[in-house]
Amino acid sequence: MASKRSFSEEDFTCPVCYDVFKEPVLLSCGHSACSTCVHLYWDTKGCRECPLCRKRSATNPPINLALKNLSRTFLEFRVDPETLCDIHGEKLKLFCVNDGQAACLMCKDSSKHLQHHFIPVDEAASELKDILKSAVNTLKMKIKSFHDDQVNFHRNVHHIQQQASCMKKQIKEEFRKLKQFLRDENAAMLAKLEVEVQQKTESLEKNIEKIKQEILALSGTIGDVKVELQSEDIKFLKNFEKNLEKVQYKDSEPNISSGEVINVAKYLGNLQFQVWNKMQSFIKYTPVVLDPNTAHSQLILSLDLTSVRDSDDDHEDQTDMTRLPVLDTPERFRSLCVLGSVGFSSGLHCWDVEVGSSTFWMLGVTTESVQRKESNVFPSGAWGIGYDDQKLCARSPSEAYTPLPLTTKPQIVRIRLDMDSGEVWFLDPASNAVIHMFSHHFTEKVFPLFHSMCSLSPLKIMPLQPFVVLRKLP
Repeated sequence: MASKRSFSEEDFTCPVCYDVFKEPVLLSCGHSACSTCVHLYWDTKGCRECPLCRKRSATNPPINLALKNLSRTFLEFRVDPETLCDIHGEKLKLFCVNDGQAACLMCKDSSKHLQHHFIPVDEAASELKDILKSAVNTLKMKIKSFHDDQVNFHRNVHHIQQQASCMKKQIKEEFRKLKQFLRDENAAMLAKLEVEVQQKTESLEKNIEKIKQEILALSGTIGDVKVELQSEDIKFLKNFEKNLEKVQYKDSEPNISSGEVINVAKYLGNLQFQVWNKMQSFIKYTPVVLDPNTAHSQLILSLDLTSVRDSDDDHEDQTDMTRLPVLDTPERFRSLCVLGSVGFSSGLHCWDVEVGSSTFWMLGVTTESVQRKESNVFPSGAWGIGYDDQKLCARSPSEAYTPLPLTTKPQIVRIRLDMDSGEVWFLDPASNAVIHMFSHHFTEKVFPLFHSMCSLSPLKIMPLQPFVVLRKLP
C-alpha cells in the first residue's frame, strides 16, 4: 500500500508572491493564484493570461473555495519549526530544569537527560515569565529613578546658574571696592605729589625773585662805581673807602639745597608694596570661611560667609528676601548647622567666634563623615560647647550634654584645634579662662562646626589683623 504523503507549504504557496494563498482564484487553464496577484499581473502585462503557462483565461476567474479553505486550515495547523526538537523532530512539550532548555518526550528518555528534572513547558514558561516580569519591573523602577535623577540634575543646573549669577554680582562688588580703593590711593598720591610740586616750585620762584632783586641792586652798584671811576682823583680818593664798601658783596650766594627737589624714591620706591601694605587696613581675613553648601536651608549666611544666624519668618529683611533657594544635597545638614569650608588633617588651628547676645548657639568641630541628615539639634558626631540662654554645656560623641560652670557669659569664644595632639580647646579670650577641653585621636579631616537657633544676633567669625613679615631671600 502506498504511503500517505503529508502536505507541505509548497502545496499552498502562490506561484506569483510565493506566500500562502490569499483569496486564490481558479484560472481557465487549471492553475491557481492569489486574486490580487493575478489582477496585478494582468495590469502589468496588459493581457489576461496565466502567470505560469501563459494561456488566456476568463475575465473574472472564480474563487477556488477548496484551495482557500485548505490554505486557511494549513495556516491554523502549520507547525512553527522553533517548537520542534532539533534532534527528534517531535514537539517540545517538556522543560529540563537541570539544562535550562526545552525537550521532547524522546529527549526525556535519552541518556543525555538521565536523572534530570522535567516540568511542562507551560509551567516553565509561566515561572520564567514571572522572573522576566520582575526584571522588567526592576528596569521600570530604574527608569523612574533615572527620571527623578534627570529632574534633580535639571534643578541643579538651574541652581548653579542662580549661584553663578549671585556670585558674579558679589565678585564684581568686591573688585569694585578694590578698584575704588586703588583709585582713591592713586588720587591721594597724585594730590600729595602735586602739593609738594607746588610748594617746592613756589620756594624756588621766591629764590629766583630774590636773585633778580640782587642782580638789580648789584647792577646799580656797578653803575655808581663806574661813575666814581670817572671822577677827579681827589674826589675819587675821598670816596674810595665808601665805594669799596659798596662793592663788597656780603649776602650768601643762593644755592639749591638737597630738599629743594622731589624725593622720587619716596613716591616710586616699592610703590606696589606700599599700596598693598596699606590695603591691610581695608582687607579683612578670617581664618574660617563658612561653606553655604552645607548650611541648613533655614540659616542665613552673610555675603562674605563669615556670620550665620537663624531666619525669622515673621521679620524677614530685604537680604533674607533675596536669598537663593537651596537644594537638599548630600553635604547639607538637616539640623541648623553649617561647616567651615576647609577641613584640617594636621597642625594647630585657631579661630574666634563672636556670640554676642545670641540666645541659642553651639560651636565646635566635627569629622568629614558626620551624619548630616540627622534631625538632632546638634550632630551626634561632633565635639562642642553650647548655650541655651540659661546654661552652658559641652557635648561629644562619647558624652551626653555636660553642664559647664558659667560665671560670666562669654562674648567671644576661641576654638583651638590641635590635630597633632588630638585636643580641642574652648577659651574665653577676654579672661583667658578655659571653658572646656576635649581629647580625641582624629583619623580623618576635621571641620569647624556652627549651630545657631537665634534670628536676632548672628555668630560672627572674627577677622585676624594681618601684618607683613619681611625676610631675606636665600
